[in-house]
Amino acid sequence: MRPLHPIDFIFLSLEKRQQPMHVGVLFLFKIPEHAPATFIQDLVSDIRNSKTSPVAPFNNYLNGLFWDEDQQFDIDHHFRHIALPKPGRIRELLVYVSQEHSTLIDRAKPMWSCQIIEGLEDNRFAMYFKIHHSVVDGIAGMRLVQKSFSTNPNDQHILPPWCVEQTASSKQKKGANISRIKKIMGGIKSQIDATPKVVEELFHALTKERGKNPDYISSFQAPSSILNQRVSSSRRFAAQSFELSRLKEISKSLQVTLNDVVLAICSGALREYLLSQDALPKKPLIAMVPASIRDDDSDVSNRITMILANLGTHKDNPLERLEIIQRSMQNAKQRFKRMTPLQILNYSALVYGPAGFNILTGALPNRQSFNIVISNVPGPKEPLYWNGARLEALYPASIVLDGQALNITMTSYQDKLEVGLTGCRHALPKMQNLLNFLEEEIQRFEKVTRQEHLKDRTSTSVAKVLQAQNKVTSDNEITQRPVGLH
Repeated sequence: MRPLHPIDFIFLSLEKRQQPMHVGVLFLFKIPEHAPATFIQDLVSDIRNSKTSPVAPFNNYLNGLFWDEDQQFDIDHHFRHIALPKPGRIRELLVYVSQEHSTLIDRAKPMWSCQIIEGLEDNRFAMYFKIHHSVVDGIAGMRLVQKSFSTNPNDQHILPPWCVEQTASSKQKKGANISRIKKIMGGIKSQIDATPKVVEELFHALTKERGKNPDYISSFQAPSSILNQRVSSSRRFAAQSFELSRLKEISKSLQVTLNDVVLAICSGALREYLLSQDALPKKPLIAMVPASIRDDDSDVSNRITMILANLGTHKDNPLERLEIIQRSMQNAKQRFKRMTPLQILNYSALVYGPAGFNILTGALPNRQSFNIVISNVPGPKEPLYWNGARLEALYPASIVLDGQALNITMTSYQDKLEVGLTGCRHALPKMQNLLNFLEEEIQRFEKVTRQEHLKDRTSTSVAKVLQAQNKVTSDNEITQRPVGLH
């Protein structure tokens, strides 16, 4: 038996009918050339008849405050094979995944399900996999994915994800001679050792940063918006791929991180969407950006904290938004660099605990610490295959909550940024238009980096580009000022 991690317990506590707490991934595969007409049927049959038993965490079910092993594992409860109605376009696939992502996972069994979906155009098939967030976080989930597939297109006997042995550090090590009491005492000692640093950082944040540092983001400063409504149980899932090289070029040209660029294009897309709904708040949106503090190679449980990022959506200039995002992210990262992973977890629990309690209870429905969750998880860099079928794309599907009606989750795969939007179908009309707005925002940044003052430079900072833009504006104001009568 493995005890629940506190973050695992929070994800379980947050779940209710209109608020499922599972994450998912939609995989798109290309059927190999010259494959038999029965390729998918053979694949499904091999999975169902596999003699390999599922491994942790896929054979673990919830038993009180512990994960226990399911001794009566039933593959038919977790695995299904379905076919889309013709014409089997991506549109029909996303509608189906939206419906499946709306349903709760049975807690009496291991908390995951998998579906093979055939009937797609262009000789493709899909796999939709969902698992409760209490079982894995994004980083752990991506590691499980990478171990399930192969980099060799000729491998024909790949095990299903739930049968792949995990890393030694994530399994209970045989022969470990440490008693439960010793582990508990060691944990208590670690918490005590972490306390002084956590108190120091809290004091610094509340006395020296709050009110004095313009880049400091406190809890409950996010404005009210249509993104922060109560949600229904109905979900809409939309997805698209973008060329990662385009974002890397913007990052290089403006001397910012790739993650800053990702947040900036999301900021611009959200601004355009809210303008289209006549619902843009005067104050900037605040994004919660999950950050992994996993310091091992384990594949289970949750080891994440959060960073609050100012998205600068009150600014029309994309460069001004990017500069605000960059500063707010750097401010949080510098604070976390001064702490260990355990200290970060404790600090986050104290600072963001009230926000979590508010989400859990709905005590203050008009107040929130953030408006949206934007998550970017690194993914596989090499092409992957499953029984010879090439993985063409993988789109993450995530969680929305009461007061958090939209989630943007991204991952990288080879040379693409795979974007998955998960939203409440009733709260956010035409949510899928965000995909078009993302493309338009990328084009805006590309236009900026092609401007005349960048042609002879390999790179320049956002601040310098803004200074150049302001100078051009000032010069134009001087030259175009009408001559007055004296």
